[in-house]
Amino acid sequence: MKIAIISGSVYGTAEEVARHARALLQAAGFEAWYADRASLDDVRGFAPQALLVVTSTTGMGELPDNLMPLYASIRDVLPGEWRGLPGAVIALGDASYGDTYCDGGEQMRELFAELGVREVQPMLRLDASETVTPETDAEPWLAELAARLKG
Repeated sequence: MKIAIISGSVYGTAEEVARHARALLQAAGFEAWYADRASLDDVRGFAPQALLVVTSTTGMGELPDNLMPLYASIRDVLPGEWRGLPGAVIALGDASYGDTYCDGGEQMRELFAELGVREVQPMLRLDASETVTPETDAEPWLAELAARLKG
């Protein structure tokens, strides 16, 4: 199965989690693709059979600037070939921000719903105020995702 990993990051942490996810999913036998600052054409060219988004949240609950062009392109086009694909979201945030905690991930979940992407497991929330090793903290969730995608 071909899994496209999309990420948005402010300080690089979400990109590190995305790279780690790619390595773990490849080790689990998937063809996992990740490109920093990917365009819609890049993602579509890979012809994914599943989608994973790893994103942080910035400002007042917005997506990071480096994810906004891809997000806007996806919203404008709404690629029909993604309807029905399995998908999942890892959201990084800081719970001390209260109501906007992991809102970047919530925006991607809403986009998945618009696209008809099936969320195959609940969004993983990684709290920066509780962890200094988000890549490691994501490993059990990623193992579960791999099992669900193989299932």
